[in-house]
Amino acid sequence: MQISITHKNLDSSDAVKAHIHEKFEKLDKMLDYPADAHIVLSAEKLRHIADVNLFCDKIKIHAREETENNLYSAIDALADKVRLQIRKYKDKQRRHLSGGKESIKAGDIATESF
Repeated sequence: MQISITHKNLDSSDAVKAHIHEKFEKLDKMLDYPADAHIVLSAEKLRHIADVNLFCDKIKIHAREETENNLYSAIDALADKVRLQIRKYKDKQRRHLSGGKESIKAGDIATESF
């Protein structure tokens, strides 16, 4: 995964970069194709904001997380959001390719009862 990190109103540190790479390399294993992630880290008054745009083949994911605690918790929450979005996309693709149309089956049962 290609990861680019931008800092706004923050100093860049190797520890934050290592934490981001650790979290997002786990997500890279979930994806079938190489991905590009652009992460923006910013601080506004007491809030720490982490924002990501992830592009992978047909998947485009945007997520944003704000915390008042610290930047690491914002990155962790952001990685969890992206993980859920990837899992949702992959489940949707798996259902589509399996041919199991649950909503169509439910509609057939409703029309048969009349």
